[in-house]
Order: sequence, then C-alpha cells, then structure tokens
Amino acid sequence: QVQLVESGGGLVQPGGSLRLSCAASGSIFSQHTMAWYRQAPGKQRELLAVIASSGSTNYADSVKGRFTIFRDNAKNTVYLQMNSLKPEDTAVYYCNAVLGWEAYWGQGTQVAVSS
Repeated sequence: QVQLVESGGGLVQPGGSLRLSCAASGSIFSQHTMAWYRQAPGKQRELLAVIASSGSTNYADSVKGRFTIFRDNAKNTVYLQMNSLKPEDTAVYYCNAVLGWEAYWGQGTQVAVSS
C-alpha cells in the first residue's frame, strides 16, 4: 500500500511558477513509476508528465518545455515544477504511482492561474 500526499498548489498569476510536491509512503518508492495528472472542471483527467524508476521522463505536448517532473528517492518525493503558467493550466493536480499492476492516487491539489 502506498499513500500519496500532494502539496504546493495555490493561486498564481499568468506567467508565474509553482512547484508541486508529492510525498509517498513506503520503502520501495524508487521502484515506482510516478506521474502527474490534472483535471479541469468538466474535462477528463489528463496525463501531464511521467518519470520512470530509471529517471527517464515524458511529457504531454501541452506542458512540454514549461513543466518539469523530477524525483528525490531519498525523500520519497516527486515534484512538478511548473513555469510560464497559463489560465488554461487551472485544474486539480494529482500524483500517481504505479508498480506492476498496482496504482495509487493522491487526493489532489488545486492550482488556479488568474490575474
């Protein structure tokens, strides 16, 4: 069982930055593939960024070049650095952990981009 707790959301102006954190319980965090998703009102949940246990990353086109996913296995934490934020980035952001057939979700953290 893995528990995920996101933090770092909030209100930011367009063009601003935020860093989201996702702290995971469990001793095998380093083996999990970690990802960040978001869900805006009335829209489907969208995969934004993935980081494998190897450290390799992939990004959705909508955030490529603006968002960076990285992990600190010593702290059992994955991060999402978000730069050049736009109003359309407003959503609830979720952390996801996958290992084999098991998948876990955090409770989400709200990000609002508005002037």
